[in-house]
Amino acid sequence: MICGENTVRDLKIPGQRHPEKAHRPDNAQPKKPDWIRVKAPTSKGYRETHKIIREHKLVTVCEEAGCPNAGECWSQGHATMMIMGEICTRGCTFCNIATGKPQSLDAFEPGRVADAVDKLGLNHVVVTSVDRDDLDDGGAEHFAQTIRAIRHRSPGTTIEILTPDFLHCASSVLETVVAARPDVFNHNLETVPGLYPEVRPGARYFHSLRLLQRVKELDPTMFTKSGIMVGLGEERQAVHQVMDDMRAADVDFLTIGQYLQPTPKHHRVDRFVTPEEFAAYEKAAYGKGFLMVSATPLTRSSYHAGDDFAQLRAARLAKLG
Repeated sequence: MICGENTVRDLKIPGQRHPEKAHRPDNAQPKKPDWIRVKAPTSKGYRETHKIIREHKLVTVCEEAGCPNAGECWSQGHATMMIMGEICTRGCTFCNIATGKPQSLDAFEPGRVADAVDKLGLNHVVVTSVDRDDLDDGGAEHFAQTIRAIRHRSPGTTIEILTPDFLHCASSVLETVVAARPDVFNHNLETVPGLYPEVRPGARYFHSLRLLQRVKELDPTMFTKSGIMVGLGEERQAVHQVMDDMRAADVDFLTIGQYLQPTPKHHRVDRFVTPEEFAAYEKAAYGKGFLMVSATPLTRSSYHAGDDFAQLRAARLAKLG
């Protein structure tokens, strides 16, 4: 979920609310059940992480998309870096990241990300981005430069990337990213295909699925990962079909989390999926052959990503022999 880690912050662009969302009718926001309530961040670790992020002039998806797990993750020194700015060229109805015309790429950003990873002492880092349909390569080379900078500064850190779909780019741009050798290549399908016109109108389900499949074709040893949100109005059978589609594309790791509506202008929450239903999805996904599954109400793409990566690698070794 490039933009799917959502819950609390208002959508804003400097000087104005974006008209694409501001002019939508309000959708009532239902009261959250007890199982997805989280405590406000107050710890010393949280403040130290915040300080490092600010000193390096970095953007995190934790803040931009209002992730409900930010307090817990930042308290442990974990933050998901969001490169290429904080304004997205897409206008997905679930997403709390600003939509508009982005600024030019910052050539020094990869180095600052690498420095922050070093100062935070991360064993595993997740790097994501906004969609950059304004760039010929969709930001592929910027991703590659960031991966290389982290490798140079922190050679022992494993790297997980959460990329856009590169929909309007030449197919060769994916090779640029894969050649930089991230440890995990993540691209989220976000929802079931029937909801794409309403939830993710700027994307194409089968293009995203093919992107994940192509990564495996380019490098069969690279771990691939994808995720969806539930509670948007999808049917259970459609979720199982997405699982089957992902396995056909040889995706290793699946995440499923509850959609939380950022503001009344965003897509409505259809319902809150119960912890028992998440457990059933997890059991079904393992039965379909995923090496790693995280399916809980608070699951997000980068939540506990380091621990999950260690289990993912162990699962592959066990499968091999």
